[in-house]
Parts: sequence; C-alpha cells; structure tokens
Amino acid sequence: MAPKRVFAASFLLLALSLAGVPAAAQAPAAAPAAEASASASLPAITPVPAPGASAAKKSADTVDNPYGIEALWKGSDNIARAVLILLAIMSIGSWYIMITKLLEQSKMNRHARTVDKQFWQAATVSNGAGSLEKNSAYRFIAEAGVQATTDHGGLKSHIPMNDWIPMSITSAVDRVHATTQSGLAFLATVGSTSPFVGLFGTVWGIYHALTAIGISGQASIDKVAGPVGEALIMTAIGLAVAIPAVLAYNWLAKRNKAVMDEVREFADELNAVIVGSAGKAA
Repeated sequence: MAPKRVFAASFLLLALSLAGVPAAAQAPAAAPAAEASASASLPAITPVPAPGASAAKKSADTVDNPYGIEALWKGSDNIARAVLILLAIMSIGSWYIMITKLLEQSKMNRHARTVDKQFWQAATVSNGAGSLEKNSAYRFIAEAGVQATTDHGGLKSHIPMNDWIPMSITSAVDRVHATTQSGLAFLATVGSTSPFVGLFGTVWGIYHALTAIGISGQASIDKVAGPVGEALIMTAIGLAVAIPAVLAYNWLAKRNKAVMDEVREFADELNAVIVGSAGKAA
C-alpha cells in the first residue's frame, strides 16, 4: 500500500503544480496592463522651452553682416567718407552729362531733318530761318548769316563782304561746336582720375584698418580680412565710376563729330547762297 500512497501523493502534487502555472503567468501580464491604463489616465506633459532659447535662435537667424558698404561707411573716418562722397558726385555728374548730351545730339539730328524739308524750300534765308525751331542750331547759324548782310557798317565796312559773311557764319558754327563739346571735359576728367581717387581711398582705408588692429593687439585673420576687404571696395567703386565715363566720352565724341559734319555742311551751303546772291537772298 505504501507505493500506492506515494504515487497518489506525487500525482496530487503534479496536478496542483499544473493548476498554479496559468495564475502565475497571468500575474506579470496584468501588471503592465495596469500600468498602461494608469498612464493613459494621466494628462500628457508638454515640454516647456527654456526662456532664452527662442531669443537665442531668433538672434542667430538675424545676424547682421559685419562687412560691406554700410560697415565701411560706419567704420571709416572723415577722409574715407569724403572719398566716397567725391566718387558719388563724379558718378552722378557723369550720368547726368551722358543723358543730357544724348538728348541734345538727338535733338540736333531732328533739326537737321527739318532743315532738309523746310529751310531749303523757302524763298529767302530769313523765311527759311523763321521756319526752323527757335532753339535750333541751324536757325542760329542762318540768322547769323542774315545779320552779317545788314551789320556791315563802321569799321566793319573795311572788310570785304565776301570775307565778312563767311567770318560771321564760321563764328556761329564755332559757338555751336563749343556747345556740343560742353560736359565732355568733365567725362574725360572723371574717367582719368576716379580710379586714382578710389585707390587713394583704398590706401587710406588699409592704413586706418591696420592702425586700429595694431592698437587693439588682435591680428587674427578675421580681424584683418574684414577691414582690408572693405578698403579694397574703394578701388572697385573708382573703376565703376571711371569705366562708364570713358566709354561715354568716346561714344559722345564720335556722335558729336557726325553732328558737326552736318552743321558745317549746312554752313558752307548757306555761305554760298548768301555770297553768291551778294546778300540779296537774305
């Protein structure tokens, strides 16, 4: 009987152990589920940024450029600023002369076409001059020729009429030529001097920058490159002023030559008409 009892006790213990396994396995699974439900019931916590974080990010995004024209103007002394102002005046004056001379030459070309259509179709030089525009160079020359036929008294009467009329017309042509040449000397001056003005500003700016660096005792590349590079901008500005002035001078001088060729041709024909008619055609 003893073996049977031992076997029964063993079987009972095995049954009890098998029955307790699911309970033991469910206990750890229940714990995470409870923790998940507890965490779901709690409100979500949003992280709050530090007070200075947004300000630091904003300042990093809007950092001003420490170099350039504005920095050059603020960091320059009175001499460097005077050089910049002088270059600005040269540039403005050059462009003003370019535009005004171009308009003037275009107007003279228009007047030349009017002469061919109206002046030479008139009965007399006086009538032909009256048909031209008041501010026309051709009208000025024609009126000078007409006036020469009447203004020939006093000491002028000792000059032969055939010489006096050409002299009067040539004098009027010279005055027209002087008008067409006005402003070109300024362009030539700007074109030849502005590079050296900019170079002077560069030399002075480099000297000023190196002096400030020497006083501060900081000679790193970031301390040297910025001020020296800003000083070199002066040379670039000088070239930017000079190149348009030189090109405009050559272009306008060539156009002036073409305009004056037409004016001189008109003056020669006018002189031939007046002298050939002994002043009667005036």
